[in-house]
Amino acid sequence: MSFITTPPGHRFPWYVRLFLANQRRRYGRELEPARLWARSPKVFAALSLLYGALDRRSSPLEPKLRTMVTVLISQINWCAFCVDINSALALKRGFSKEQLAALSDFESSPLFDARSKAALAYAQTVTRTDGRVDAALMDRLKSEFDDEAIIELTALIAFQNLSSKFNSALDVAAQGFCAVAPLPGATAGAPEPRAGGRAD
Repeated sequence: MSFITTPPGHRFPWYVRLFLANQRRRYGRELEPARLWARSPKVFAALSLLYGALDRRSSPLEPKLRTMVTVLISQINWCAFCVDINSALALKRGFSKEQLAALSDFESSPLFDARSKAALAYAQTVTRTDGRVDAALMDRLKSEFDDEAIIELTALIAFQNLSSKFNSALDVAAQGFCAVAPLPGATAGAPEPRAGGRAD
C-alpha cells in the first residue's frame, strides 16, 4: 500500500470522475497514481493534458521508442507501478520480452538499433542526478533525430521523471499489468534506493 491512499468514498470533481471512469473501462480498475494526483484536481487535469500531448499519434517519436524510454526511466527511479504498466504497453507496441530483459544493458545489446540506443542513452543521462549531457551525446542524438524530435524526447523524459518520482516517493505499488516487467532499479549502475525506500 502506498504511503498516502485515497478513501473509497472520496468525492472527486465531475471531470476527474469522467477520467477515472475511462480508466475503469480501459484497465478494469482505477489506477492508484490517478487517484492520488486527482486529490489536486487542477494539477491532475493539466498533467493529463500534457501526457495526451506527448503520447499523441502525430508525435515525431514512434510509440515503441516512447515507451521503451519510459520503462528505462521508471527502472532508474525505482517506480514499480511505472515499470509494470509501461512494460505492458511496450509489449503491446511491439517491444519483445527479450528487449525488456535486455533494457538494462541496452548499449551492448544487439536487440536495440542505433536510434533506440541514442534515445535511451540520452534518457539515462538526463535522469541520473550525476549525469550531464555533453556535446558528444548531443551529436549522437542529432545523428538520429531532428531538433523537433529531440525537444519532444526531452519533454517526454522530463514528464516521465515527474511521474515516476511522484509514484516512487509515495511508494505506489505495481498493479499487475505485466508479469515479465523488469525490476525497478535494474539498470546498469543504478543507485541503490535511499534508506527506508523499497526496491520492489
